[in-house]
Amino acid sequence: MVEGLGSIASLVSSPWIYVLVAVSVLLDVFLPVLPSGVLVITAATAAAAGSGAAAAGRVPHDVPDILVLTLCAATASVLGDLVVYRLAWRGGARLDRAIARSRRLTTAQERLGGALARGGGARGALVVLARFAPAGRSVVSLVAGTAHRRIREFLPWSALAGLAWAAYSVALGYFGGQWLGATWLATAVSVAALFGAGAAAAYLMRRQPQTTEAP
Repeated sequence: MVEGLGSIASLVSSPWIYVLVAVSVLLDVFLPVLPSGVLVITAATAAAAGSGAAAAGRVPHDVPDILVLTLCAATASVLGDLVVYRLAWRGGARLDRAIARSRRLTTAQERLGGALARGGGARGALVVLARFAPAGRSVVSLVAGTAHRRIREFLPWSALAGLAWAAYSVALGYFGGQWLGATWLATAVSVAALFGAGAAAAYLMRRQPQTTEAP
């Protein structure tokens, strides 16, 4: 177990952490089970440990930069959204049949289609909420693509959602590490807060009124 912890620490203190975070965040739009949020929080906790060591006059090991980490996670989030959006846009009849066979996706189309069609804050709030909800990001990107929403209606809100999620996740790890130390307890508390936000977002998304968009 000690060797495992050492491997994790060496990975987090390596520049490769940015690549790993980017790949994980990019792919979790297809595989929501990937622990991209946990990885971001762990890296941010390591950054808090490095800043604490510097404040104490010690020379810290290489640790992630929180600004670079935030931008890396946010950019990968937007890219993942756009990939799903474009694939859904070009999906054609086969994708439509696959959605029709899925009760969950069909319900999502009915509930979210009207909200995405509405302008301004309604659409933006939905896309931001979806980024925090488990698999919500995937569903909203898919619905926006299959409904052929214009890119300028989707991209700005996707960027805001990715930045909000990345900033929140990094802040949880960083301040958790500052207050509780760079320990597994700090990471666990921060991850629990991230999951709590996800559960709240999922609840709010389920409360979206079911509307049928006019042709």
